[in-house]
Amino acid sequence: MSRRPVLAIALATGALLLTCLPSAAAERPGGDKEGGGGERLTIDTLSTRPDVVTGGDVLVRVGVPRGVDPDDVRVTRDGTDVTAAFTSAFTSESTSESTAADSAPGTLTGLVSSLREDGSRLVAAVPGRPGARAALLVRDHPSTGPVISGPHERPFVCGTQSFKLVDGSTLGPPLDEDCSIATRVDHAYRSTDGSVKPLADPASRPADLATTTTTTGARVPFLIRIETGTLNRGVYQISMLADPAAPEPTRTRPAEGWNGRLMYTFGGGCRGGWYTQGADTGGVLDTEMLGRGYAVASSSLNVFGNNCNDLLASETMMMVKEHFVERYGVPRFTIGWGCSGGSYQSYQIADNYPGLLDGIIVGCSFPDVTSATNTTLLDSRLLDHYFTATAPGGFSAEQQRAVAGFRERASIPNLSDGAKRLDPDAEFPAALPADRRYDARSNPDGARGTVFDHTVNVYGTDRRSGAALRPLDNVGVQYGLDALNEGAISTEQFIDLNSRVGGIDRDAEFTAARTAADGRATEAAYGTGRILWGGAGLATTPVIDHRSYTDDSPGGDIHMAVHGFSTRARLIAANGDADNQVMLAEDNRHGFSLRSPALRYALTEMDTWLTSLTALSPREGWTARDVVARKPASLTDACWTKDAEPRKIEQRLGYDNAGECGALYPAFPTPRLVAGAPLADDVIACRRKAVDPADYAVTFTGAELRRLRAAFPGGVCDWSRNGAGQRPHGGTWQSLGPAVGGAR
Repeated sequence: MSRRPVLAIALATGALLLTCLPSAAAERPGGDKEGGGGERLTIDTLSTRPDVVTGGDVLVRVGVPRGVDPDDVRVTRDGTDVTAAFTSAFTSESTSESTAADSAPGTLTGLVSSLREDGSRLVAAVPGRPGARAALLVRDHPSTGPVISGPHERPFVCGTQSFKLVDGSTLGPPLDEDCSIATRVDHAYRSTDGSVKPLADPASRPADLATTTTTTGARVPFLIRIETGTLNRGVYQISMLADPAAPEPTRTRPAEGWNGRLMYTFGGGCRGGWYTQGADTGGVLDTEMLGRGYAVASSSLNVFGNNCNDLLASETMMMVKEHFVERYGVPRFTIGWGCSGGSYQSYQIADNYPGLLDGIIVGCSFPDVTSATNTTLLDSRLLDHYFTATAPGGFSAEQQRAVAGFRERASIPNLSDGAKRLDPDAEFPAALPADRRYDARSNPDGARGTVFDHTVNVYGTDRRSGAALRPLDNVGVQYGLDALNEGAISTEQFIDLNSRVGGIDRDAEFTAARTAADGRATEAAYGTGRILWGGAGLATTPVIDHRSYTDDSPGGDIHMAVHGFSTRARLIAANGDADNQVMLAEDNRHGFSLRSPALRYALTEMDTWLTSLTALSPREGWTARDVVARKPASLTDACWTKDAEPRKIEQRLGYDNAGECGALYPAFPTPRLVAGAPLADDVIACRRKAVDPADYAVTFTGAELRRLRAAFPGGVCDWSRNGAGQRPHGGTWQSLGPAVGGAR
């Protein structure tokens, strides 16, 4: 990736400067990333990018040109010889498969330590050969962070005393204010009854110890090694098959059971996901993943129920993967795995920080929090208030459902409750003391519990209130437009609804006026990737999007099928097609779990897809054409029937609900789509046009038309145009910097 220009977004008080980080190639004289056997000496980083190194060390690769003996190469760090740290025998796999990251003859790999936060200069050279020289500047950051997400959030509650280990014990009290713990290793095993049990004596072999055959064909005892530590103030865990009686697995001596691949799991949620370290991860003990030989990693800050901020989640995943590579070796590829809040992270990390994830398998998915989700929650909150408090009895239950668009009317109050993430005093993590929580009357200086305030480093603050600026808007939105045109509601109902639906203020109090987005926050949301674009890293990322269908849940549910099609629409708009995305649908009997045959199939196919791609070239060399060409022929859009023994139906899934799959698992619109918004659902604040009677399938009287225009004094949404502040994506690998700006 070439160097991108600095992107500066002026937000408001507390605004931060965003920059696009340089790649290793951009920092190195010569600028190519050629491996061993090339025409000149090269040096680059393997475990992370050179500007985001953490913890004082980094894995470095030196490419040695033809005709030069690798033993003649000398490597220095700020003038100090560190050649002894390098070897030409590095491998990342326990099998003989070649990978993009493996060393080859003419390549040296070594872990360079004692790096400086103000920058360290690494030089590879061959004494006596002036032309055989390459240099690289690396910048280190503390293992406690921050690196790219801006200043740490305060307050911040540690979760170590609640974080349970495999034996049921907890991590105990933290060692410092950054919630650190001493890194530890625990052991467990899979029993023949299918459960995971702690292995109290690592030297023992329990009578009920299961065995497994990995994807590489290795038959090994199902013994699990679990590393637990802290990075970026989050608790991380890494698990893999490893015999505790064997030497500790290392980068140069991998565990026998590791298949050379990494699964990174992302946890769901969002509500209350702020001001806390959390006491769980996305899960690292899935026996299907481990049984196939994958290493599995996650962090408590990669659970959106602990941290509903995709930028901080990206930073955390970056740091955990760096540690994994330096400790265990470069995986052949990394698969992101997550549902709901985990899908946000997978999609946005893949698009905004390419290289961290090579492929993603997501479920119960949304494109992002900021657009598709928050606007749907806002609309549901306002409609629920209108139907129950402003105009009770004015709409039948079926008319309410038609205005909202959802399959089930119960989704209106369900999602209205979910809008608590927009309310600064509605939901907090239980561990946050009451006297630290915001209350407009009793504690106005307390921590505000909204998704916007949790992402204040991006959005900036309102000068008067100190609250985060908000990319949130419903000005010009014609609620119930399709319901009106289809005859489901009357002109009188339509006008009254849009005259009195109102909005919410920064404290989520209902207002007569509509909610208007803060322009600077909206521009930042688009420019920094908080609103998913799909045309950056996602353009060359294999994607499997699984939908465990819940639109028909009697009590309503937020995880609606339409959101997957919104993501597909964004991919098509950005790239011309969505051929790198495969969609699967089934009923909700298994949820997002590898108990599902559909998801076991997805994991097998994703492994095949990525194995083929990594045999072709390193990740940074993939083109969109490569990704599609290497997709397994057997991997297509499909759904499974609701029978006791489900039958697979292969067909293109679409928002048009065509075919058998469309009949089984139909998609329904959101209130914003009923109001005319595009399927991509990526417009925060619409541009507006004058009310025109010709735009409606019904006829208004003169008096009704005057009332309608009074309801929309600035005009109605013109969905044929980009939204206000809808700016191009500002580039991948953007950074807010570690310690600038003003977080609350």
